[in-house]
Amino acid sequence: MARDFYTVLAVPRNATEEQIRQRFRELARTRHPDRFQGAEKERAEKEFQEITQAFNVLVDSERRRRHDTDLVRPEESSAADPRQLFRVYLQRGVKAYKEKSYLEAASNFDLATQADAKNGQAWHHLAQACSHQRNFLPRAVDAIERACQLEPMNPGYLKQAGRICALAGQTEKAVQYYRKALQWGGDDEDVRQALESLSGPVSRRGLFGRVS
Repeated sequence: MARDFYTVLAVPRNATEEQIRQRFRELARTRHPDRFQGAEKERAEKEFQEITQAFNVLVDSERRRRHDTDLVRPEESSAADPRQLFRVYLQRGVKAYKEKSYLEAASNFDLATQADAKNGQAWHHLAQACSHQRNFLPRAVDAIERACQLEPMNPGYLKQAGRICALAGQTEKAVQYYRKALQWGGDDEDVRQALESLSGPVSRRGLFGRVS
């Protein structure tokens, strides 16, 4: 699979040339090898080479067009089978997530949702990956809400929705999702503690009430 240079620079795929240049300048200031010593310097040199390569490709309209084509080109064996295409992108996303390459993971999970928009798992994974980047929290909220719409009685999705909405500062939504998680999943210590931190003590017996 082609390296996703948008994730290297942490910019959206519809970023303008000026946005790409601005992002490169920001990264160049913070990740320049001269700012580091020893092993950190060696790692920074590799990262800086990758950042520079990504910049050079994305500011060249023709190279960027070819790069975009490479990113969405399915593997030959899966071109005629959307289900296989979905699995390919999902597997790539999981691999990147385990390696803590959250932007790359989000990019692949996004492609998985495009391959199968009715698969709650893909939306759930996309939300998890996006939740690791504060500026992507609105996207994470949208994704987890889509997962919950597709599987409204899935306590794992509802619990994750509560967490992500809380991170995004959407307290009322977070409380609603946490309460639904208790409704469909039964008592959960983590969920009760999260609810207490947001809205006060939660009764074990009355999942939707407070302890008086």
